[in-house]
Amino acid sequence: MGQALIRCADGMDGLTVAAGVDVGDVLEDHLKDTDVVIDFSLHHATKSVVERCVAANVPIVIGTTGHDPQTRAHIESQSEKIPMVWASNFSTGVNTLFWLTQKAAGILGPEFDLEVIEMHHRHKQDAPSGTAATLVEILAKARGLDLESCQRHGRTGITGPRGHDEIGVHSLRGGDVVGDHTVVFATAGERVELTHKASSRDTFAMGALKAARWLHGQPCGLYNMQDVLGLKS
Repeated sequence: MGQALIRCADGMDGLTVAAGVDVGDVLEDHLKDTDVVIDFSLHHATKSVVERCVAANVPIVIGTTGHDPQTRAHIESQSEKIPMVWASNFSTGVNTLFWLTQKAAGILGPEFDLEVIEMHHRHKQDAPSGTAATLVEILAKARGLDLESCQRHGRTGITGPRGHDEIGVHSLRGGDVVGDHTVVFATAGERVELTHKASSRDTFAMGALKAARWLHGQPCGLYNMQDVLGLKS
C-alpha cells in the first residue's frame, strides 16, 4: 500500500509525498513538513503513530484494521485532539457497497437471512477483513441486532437450523486476491447478492489520498469515507 500511495500521489495535482516511513524510521523527524499522515501499517503500530500525530498536531488518515476493541476506542478518542479519517476500506466502490447494503437491508426486511463472505490474499493477517466487519455492523444496525451476539463465523458440525437473528461471516484466504466482498440476502424463493471485487490496490490508495486532501483543514473529529464522499444522509 505504501508503494501504491506514492505511485498514485505522483499523478494527483496538489499532493506531494513528504516522506515514506517504515519500521525502524523515526516518524517525528518528518511531521514538521507534513500536512496529513496516512497510516497503512500494522494494527499494533497504529496507537503509537496516532499519539505522535497528536503531539505534533497533524491530522491522520487510518487504513489499518485488526485492532482490539480497547485499542480502537483509545485511538478513536484521540479524534478530539486532531482530525481523523478512519475507514476499513477507501475504495469508492466499496463505500457504495456500504450504502447499498444499508438501503437493501431496510427494503428487504427481516424475512431475508444475512450472510457476509470475503476473500483476500494468503498473507492477510486479520479475519474477517475490516470491510467485512463494517458490513456486519451496517446489517446489525439496520436489523437492531446486538453486534457481538449476532455474528456466526463459519459453521461446522451439527449446528441445527439457522437462527433468525444471526449474520453469517465467512473468510476465505488464498493466492493474491486483492479483496472480494459479497453480502447475501436470502429468503424462500429468491436471493439478492451485492458484490464488490477489487483487482488493484490503487483503488484503495486513490481513496486514501482523496481522504487526506479532504481532511486537511477539517475540525477535530472522527470521520470515515462516507463523510469524504458525501454519502451520509
